[in-house]
Amino acid sequence: MVVADLGCSSGPNAIALVSVAVETIHNHCLRFLQPPPEVCVLLNDLPGSDFNTVVKSLDTLRHSNCEPIVITGVLPGSFYERLFTSGSLHFVFSSNSLHWISKAPEDLTRNQITAYDIDEHIRLQRRPMVIEAYAQQFRKDFTRFLELRAKELIPGGRMVVSLAGRDSDVITPKFSHLWEFIAQNLSIMVLEGVIDKAKFDSFYLPVYEPSDKELREIIQDEGSFSITEMQVNEPPSGPDSALVVPSRFVNVIRAVFEPIIVLHFGQVMDEFVRTLERRWSLEGSLQDEHARNPRTTVAVSLRKA
Repeated sequence: MVVADLGCSSGPNAIALVSVAVETIHNHCLRFLQPPPEVCVLLNDLPGSDFNTVVKSLDTLRHSNCEPIVITGVLPGSFYERLFTSGSLHFVFSSNSLHWISKAPEDLTRNQITAYDIDEHIRLQRRPMVIEAYAQQFRKDFTRFLELRAKELIPGGRMVVSLAGRDSDVITPKFSHLWEFIAQNLSIMVLEGVIDKAKFDSFYLPVYEPSDKELREIIQDEGSFSITEMQVNEPPSGPDSALVVPSRFVNVIRAVFEPIIVLHFGQVMDEFVRTLERRWSLEGSLQDEHARNPRTTVAVSLRKA
């Protein structure tokens, strides 16, 4: 069996999912008294990732007690491009990656329309158009992703993806996408003179959170896969919401967005974090933010038609 993780990252969690996959294969074979298959584990991420760390993790996995593993490898590249030979994969998964689109929406960059205008009147007037531009770019990218994986999977091959998204059944008219949330913080830094307005106006965070309805429509329109299951996982509520504390959330934001912010604006991340912390200095303000903008995860299990 050939198993591929697309968007594996390079931290301590890089082999977490493939480890679960291999263990599941092994346990299934033990349960049905079958000899374990040979398993090839392949990890993919963008070329700028720290593949030295990933390779060390894979080497540890190879020498673990999971007998099926015989081959491991890494493959740098965008998952919006061909990565594997035709009909070579049995199982593909991608976690917390596909909400990253391939590039800023062309309709915005071509017409020099800012993603988040500091002028509130202009911003509210343009918001539907901006969101639609992001949605269209996501549709193009996700359709492309499905087309490519359909070529690389064997007939009947499986794929599981999970990404940041929205629940289409929950009506939240004030919902703010992640790119709006980040841009709002950066706009405060513009007003305080920390970053240049022209730089800010040319910044487009390539992130879009689709609803489960959008995902279903794209998958059905593309036609290469049938949906076996789809889940919308809600954020913590009640006692578990106490885990949403400013320091923890700021660390997550920094880990995820620092590379792209620093690339565009320079070394401004410390001030970015201080600005965030000031916004949430009032007790309960972060919880209020999460209540207004619930961050859900959409997961879908697919079978190649």
